[in-house]
Parts: sequence; C-alpha cells; structure tokens
Amino acid sequence: MVAGVAIAASYEVPPTRFPEVSPHNLYRQVAFAALSQWGLRPGDVNGLLAVPSGQGVNEIDIYTHEKLGSELGITPGFAETLNAGGASFAIMVGRAASAIRDGLADCVLCIGAGKFTKPGAGGAEVMARMISEPDFEIGYGPFIPALYALIASRFMAERGVTSADLARVAVSARQWAIRNPRAFMHAKGAITVDDVLNSRMISTPFHYLDCSVPCDGGGAVLVTTDEKARQLARQPAYLLGYGEAHSHGSISSAGERLVQTLATRTGASAFRSAGLSPSDMDMAMLYDAFSFTPLLLLENLGFTPHGHSAAFVRSGAMDPGGSLPVNTNGGLLSFGHTGEASGMSVLVEGVRQIMSQAGANQLDRARTALVHCYGGMMYEHATLILGRSR
Repeated sequence: MVAGVAIAASYEVPPTRFPEVSPHNLYRQVAFAALSQWGLRPGDVNGLLAVPSGQGVNEIDIYTHEKLGSELGITPGFAETLNAGGASFAIMVGRAASAIRDGLADCVLCIGAGKFTKPGAGGAEVMARMISEPDFEIGYGPFIPALYALIASRFMAERGVTSADLARVAVSARQWAIRNPRAFMHAKGAITVDDVLNSRMISTPFHYLDCSVPCDGGGAVLVTTDEKARQLARQPAYLLGYGEAHSHGSISSAGERLVQTLATRTGASAFRSAGLSPSDMDMAMLYDAFSFTPLLLLENLGFTPHGHSAAFVRSGAMDPGGSLPVNTNGGLLSFGHTGEASGMSVLVEGVRQIMSQAGANQLDRARTALVHCYGGMMYEHATLILGRSR
C-alpha cells in the first residue's frame, strides 16, 4: 500500500476545439480554473508537475512548469516538466507520492492541457517522427495509425482477434459516451459493429471508428497527504498501489514486448503494493488511442487470460451494467483524445468515479479503480490503483 497519499480534487475542461487558444494559454486557463474550483490559492500549492505544452500542434515547450509556476506566483520546492507520452499523468501521481513521502511537498498540482486539432497539418507527423527510430523507421514516413496497426496486426494474429472484436470495443466506448454529457461524441448517438466495419479504412486493421477522436482539452488533479485530503474532500481517492516501467523506444526495437507489454510488470507491481488483485477492481480506465488497446491491456494486466479478452468484450462485460466497467467516460475513442493531455482524462475519470463525482455516468459501485496509461508506441507504462479507503 502507498502510505498516506490521496488525490483530493480533480478538474477537467470537457474536450472540444479551441483553434484560437494557444497551447500555453490553455494551460494557464486550466490552472487558474482548477484552483478556483477547488477553493485554493496558488500559495497553497508547493509542488507542480506538468507535461511539455504544444506537442500536438508542433509548438513544443519544455519549460512549461517554470512558466506556469511564475504565472501562478508560486515557488514550489518540487516541480518538473516531464514527458512519458500518455503515461505522464499516471507517472505524475507516482512522482507526487514520492515527493510527499520525502517531505519535498505536501500539495502537488498535476496538470496537463493539450491541443490536437489538426492531425493532417503537421503536428501528427512531428509526433510520429519523435517516437520513431531514426535509421529504420523515419525514412519510410511513419504515420501514427500505421505504427499502431503493426502492433494490432501482431496481436490479432497471435490471439485470434477479429476486426469485429476491435469494433465491439468502439461500440462499448460509445455506449459510455452517450451517458456522459462531457464526452465529445455524446450527441453523436450509438454505433454498431457494422457501423465501425463500414467506416472508411485508415490503416489496416483500423477503420475510422476504431480511432480516437482528436480534440483539445485539459485537466488537473491535486495530490496531497491523507490529512489534507480529508480536509479538502468528503471522499478522497486514495493511492493504494502503483507500478511504472519503461522499455524500447520504437516499434522496430520492441521485440517480444510488441504485444506482451510492460503493463504486465506495472500491473503486477500495482496489485502487489495494494495487496489486491484484478478480481478486486470495480472498474478500469485503459488508455485507448485505438480500439485494440483495451483488448491487449485487459490481458496484459491480468483481467483475462491470453486470447480471452475478445470474448470478454463481446459478452458485454466492459459495457454499462457489465462486470468490469471500462472507460466509463467514453475513453479516447468517444470522450476525446486531447493531445498530450489525454492521459489526464483517463486519470480524472478514475478519480471522479472513486470520489462519486462522475455525474450522469457515475457507477453504483466504484470502491476501487485501476487506471493504466501508456506512452510512445506502448513503451512507457504506469498503473495506479485507487480506492475509497486506505
């Protein structure tokens, strides 16, 4: 168990599109709005973690925490701009917990804001080059959906997964989005497996509706001590377990980790430190840039045996009313993929469910939640286990 650390508050900008707002201005708006909603002054914060702003629009700024701290008027004893792709936000919680245990801070603002509005205007190509091997991949013009398609194709071949199985994941995500007024695709209506399979092909095996929805947004969580959390929130989200691991830097160097990812290690570490198992989880938030990733992660994290995740999803287990609700906000597939902030939306939903603040899509039973985020081409992984009691 991770002693004495909890998330006391969360804030999120519903995903939309802000073409007139610069990446850093969006960051600034999220920071001030979060503190205002929480009833805190900037001086109440003595730790600050952020990710580089502007990644999705080719305006990357690696000095985000310095600028943001200056604008907030704080001089935190613990601060960092870190980047592990989508895994960054789960990692932030782990870093904040370590800082709190070491006495470096006792109130850490973890924040992210992202713009991902024009994947065809240069931003997506820049990101693809950043996560690709320079000698053996970049020369072939890497494209993020095509890179993920390589992993998906291998997974499907090894596990006997079909395109219809991938489509069923997208159907589940839309079911959750319909229940969630904050979701980008909330008003778009239900979809069927046939709808997904009949949508245009992007990169085999991905159809259009197998892909996450690029948009803008941001959010923040406040990680603090057990004592402060109980002062700030009626029901904090306690950090019960954590696991983190990093490996290959490109698809071509993945080896056997292409489909047997380090989620196997981070999940095991998180469960071990929490003293819990997959069967103890009331829900799971799994980073789903494409429809195959929840299938892969369900197996890697121990929720299903190898080769059984497709049947699990077909059974309706991850749908509303299912035995393991997954991506209850609609996931990146239907809630929205907010660029470098998308991992924050995964985290915030897990926190809100534990704190009974999820609104229309609040689960009847959410005592425990697993939150798993990955970064790059699935080579950076972090797993959190959150609960209502220590």
